[in-house]
Amino acid sequence: MAVTHSFAIGREQCFQQIERLTKSHILHSSESLCKLLRYLAEHSLDHPGVALKEYQIATEVLGRPTGFDPQSDSTVRVQAGRLRVKLAEYYSHEGVNDPILVEIPKGSYALSFHLRARSDSGGTPIVVEPKEKIVAVPAPKQPLPILVMVLSVLLAASLVTSAILLSQRQRVQTVTGEQPSPVFQIFWNRFVTGSAQPWIIFSNGSFVGRPETGMHYFNPATDQRAFILDHYTGVGEVLAIHQLDRIFYLFNRQPQVKRGALFSLDDAKNNDLIFVGSPSENLTLGDIPGTREFTFRRLDSGPRKGDLAVFNAHPLPGEPQFFLATPANQPTVDDYAVISLLPGLDPNHSILILAGNSTFGTQAAVEYVCREDDLKELIRRLNVSKASDLKPFEALIHVKIARGVPVTAQLISIRIH
Repeated sequence: MAVTHSFAIGREQCFQQIERLTKSHILHSSESLCKLLRYLAEHSLDHPGVALKEYQIATEVLGRPTGFDPQSDSTVRVQAGRLRVKLAEYYSHEGVNDPILVEIPKGSYALSFHLRARSDSGGTPIVVEPKEKIVAVPAPKQPLPILVMVLSVLLAASLVTSAILLSQRQRVQTVTGEQPSPVFQIFWNRFVTGSAQPWIIFSNGSFVGRPETGMHYFNPATDQRAFILDHYTGVGEVLAIHQLDRIFYLFNRQPQVKRGALFSLDDAKNNDLIFVGSPSENLTLGDIPGTREFTFRRLDSGPRKGDLAVFNAHPLPGEPQFFLATPANQPTVDDYAVISLLPGLDPNHSILILAGNSTFGTQAAVEYVCREDDLKELIRRLNVSKASDLKPFEALIHVKIARGVPVTAQLISIRIH
């Protein structure tokens, strides 16, 4: 005889799921997103069908002043987008077995609650009415023994598939001979041994205009913030991500990658971070403790006034006060880049900054720490023989470029904290 079960869910269960989300590993460190999630949940459950305005969210949740203008300030849209991504990430990892799905449909700020059916990965929408607290959803009607057998077969297939994929990855490494060398293990140890995945944050400058009509860097004095395009990055950053991915592949680790415009300080608290690109475009670097010895600043006087340079806070004998790349109106043949290992916002974590005056310098900085021979020179200059000896440092490299390709990178100065 077939056995049919039923499951009930009400307003209280929805709030319990919200609390589970806010206490999850993915969301608990982001106070602003947790506050936004609770607010959206209360409004959706207490006022079903009533649309939320950006102005309400900005002034009541995000602390924006009463003069907030959603047309020129995208804060609410950005935060809602971040929360939408976090929810998807939660349900693909920690919450894979949670019975209640919480989503933010695109184009809306009203939360959607779904009850997962047991026979598939989808869910049945839950309509929460003001006076109707419980919605019953019938379970599938398969006989229990058949359901158990099907699940057992799927589990076995999953295990076999995972074993095959793992063995293939190990065989590829064995055939190619690509294994982490001792110098890689010393330098990258703190980024590949933590329990959480490290974050790679690449720069993407703020532009206005269109590719077909002409684009330029956003100028707050003359351009409207509402028309910013923040989804472009340099060639060097793209190639740099490829190099870093290869390194993490050697260690069987998979980092998380995010463009700088979507990164926030909430994400920085509990993770090891690798910043790719200078603070002139990777703007998040301006909000966290960064380099002290070699800093990026624009010249405020002289024939190169306005050009970005690497300033030398404490020049050693024979060193200049600042280092300049090739002028912007000429083909780039020289650049300077910074490689810095610094303590994270939490001392238990680390920050690695790989940044050049130009996109080519950034590419060279990343390639430097991904090439065994170059890394050997850096480790030798740092005078370390094991991972635990590696202390925070700042290094400067001089990059030679030919036809848009970094061809050499020379370590010219180093400071150990």
